[in-house]
Amino acid sequence: MAGGVMENLQILVVEDHVFQRKMIVHMLHSLGIRNVRQAGNGLQALDTMGDRQLGQLDIVLCDLDMPEMDGMEFLRHLSERQPNLSVVIMSSMEGPLITSVSKMAKSYGVKILGAIEKPAALEQIAEFIKLHRQRSGELSVSVRSWHNFTLDEVLIGLKKDQFLPYLQPKVDMQSGRIVGAEALARWHHPEYGVISPMAFIPLLESNGSMDEFTFMMLEKTAKMSRQLHDNGQLISLSVNLSLSSLSDTKLADKITKIVRDASVDPHHIILEVTESAAMTNVAQALENLARLRMRGFGLSIDDYGTGFSSMQQLTRVPFTELKIDKSFVSDCTNNHALRVIVESSIELARKLNVKSIAEGVENQGEWNLLREMNCDVVQGYFISKPMSDKAFYDFCVTYNQRRKSDPNAVTGVHLAAA
Repeated sequence: MAGGVMENLQILVVEDHVFQRKMIVHMLHSLGIRNVRQAGNGLQALDTMGDRQLGQLDIVLCDLDMPEMDGMEFLRHLSERQPNLSVVIMSSMEGPLITSVSKMAKSYGVKILGAIEKPAALEQIAEFIKLHRQRSGELSVSVRSWHNFTLDEVLIGLKKDQFLPYLQPKVDMQSGRIVGAEALARWHHPEYGVISPMAFIPLLESNGSMDEFTFMMLEKTAKMSRQLHDNGQLISLSVNLSLSSLSDTKLADKITKIVRDASVDPHHIILEVTESAAMTNVAQALENLARLRMRGFGLSIDDYGTGFSSMQQLTRVPFTELKIDKSFVSDCTNNHALRVIVESSIELARKLNVKSIAEGVENQGEWNLLREMNCDVVQGYFISKPMSDKAFYDFCVTYNQRRKSDPNAVTGVHLAAA
């Protein structure tokens, strides 16, 4: 990590145990971080954050069990003061409790990097700082996502063709090859730069404009697929289907026409469907999904395990992929319950003869564990952040060149695009 970048980080350590707090501060200093503040509990931490001489904080490392104000109450207050701070939870409590607090914090809107079961190790802290830098690289160009756009602004952007698919690569765990990518919507705003979906998808859904948006994204993704194939990258691209689209009995025909008009074989397009989407207007949804599968499209059950009908969906929809949600993948190396869920999902996919896809892979430990579990395909920041079609093509070329020279050096090595 570049020294200048590290020195500019502002970190607050909230820990009531004096010796452990000093050890963490020492570790941070050894990583080249000089701007480290300390607090013995949540109250002290809030007072420290109110100090105008303190620069903008980047990361908070927070214990849970502390006197006067515990970590849970502190995180609640933190969500109100500075929700886009990166937070690492530290605790000697059992794994399930740490996981529960992590989910609580995320529900409050806190940006959780992960959790460390004390005593903390230098390698863990370094990994979370690297993750913060990766995430900040994308957030720095989409800071307006934290503010409210109006529906009119979004519709104007749609009319002016300002929305594009960004591609995040998927890597086969056994061969190390790039086998596909997920197309993720981004708004190229003329004033605020690249905006993430959280700023505009809810507005489009509430206005009933998701069908138009879905077809636009599919058309652009199909054209990208054609360009990639023409340039020697014979991979599949995944596109999300909106919740409302599946009730239209003409949907399969519309999707098929868009893809074939781009001269793309449907076998190269995977349609990702959330559990709740497939529950909307069940008969029409099943008709559409069966017809799409019959025509060669891949079908992926997205965010598997986050809804209430996972098992039922797998029995009635001809899925070709089971996509394990990142909320289970994240920290599965440190949390036994998450590890069991991920491993069970992979085993279920194998027995159903569908591919297992793990999303949100962010570090070497998760990559190694998923490979041991015989997961088929992974995607996440450990491989690369989502990127434009040109950047994605360049990434594929560089990746494949590295594989040819030394396949083992590429598999499991962080290759995020610059």
